[in-house]
Parts: sequence; structure tokens; C-alpha cells
Amino acid sequence: MTAPFDPAAAGWHTVEMSEFMDLIGPVWQRRSDDGMLYGLLVAEKHRNRNGVAHGGVMATLLDMAIGRTASDAQGGRKQATIGLDVQFLAPVQVGDFLVAACRTVRATRTIMFMHGELRVGDRVCAVAQGTWKILGA
Repeated sequence: MTAPFDPAAAGWHTVEMSEFMDLIGPVWQRRSDDGMLYGLLVAEKHRNRNGVAHGGVMATLLDMAIGRTASDAQGGRKQATIGLDVQFLAPVQVGDFLVAACRTVRATRTIMFMHGELRVGDRVCAVAQGTWKILGA
């Protein structure tokens, strides 16, 4: 039997989140060559009736990760999600470490167009496209 994945031992650090995100977390982060990655160790509390990670958990992780990426791209300015379109491609099992990688597709003075991807290892489990409003712009 293999030991469960340990994010801390693999160089990940926990992220300070809102009380809502604490309900699904802890959420982990690690810098990569392509930017910040966000991770979630899928636990029993994340399961749906089919025994895999609930789509709502996956969408929540994408929304948070893309929003943080949009904010970082704007120097830490606050953002608000206008729209998020998620496609679920593969089930995620309890014990999997789900990783979100996000990028800016296009930015205007007031709007960010974003893309995010959830992976377990090399397997893409979900993708999302979204639009974020830059607050105060």
C-alpha cells in the first residue's frame, strides 16, 4: 500500500483563505515556472453520491485559483467573478491531489479573460474559462 500524498513534503505551502474556502481546504500553493499552482488533497468530505470529487468542489477550486491568478496579474488588485464556464472531463478520486494551473488569456483596463485547468498528475480533469471584473477600475 502506498502512503498518501503529502503536499508539505513535496514543497507545497498552505494558503490563507476565506472562511468559505477553509471549508474545503486546506488549499495548497507552489510556484512553478508558469506561475502559481494551487492544490487540494481530495478527502472523504469532497465526495459526491458517486464516490468521486463533487463538481462543486472542483468549480470552487477553479474559481478561487483563477481569481487569485487574475489578481496577481493586476498587482494584487481585487477582482470579482463575472462568469465561469467549467467542463468536467474526468473523475477525481479520494486521495488524489488536484492541481489548478491558470493563466490570463486577455486583459483590458476593467476586465480579465482567464483560463484554468485542473489536473491529477498528467490527467486533465476539468477546464474552465471565465471573466473577472477588476474592482475599482
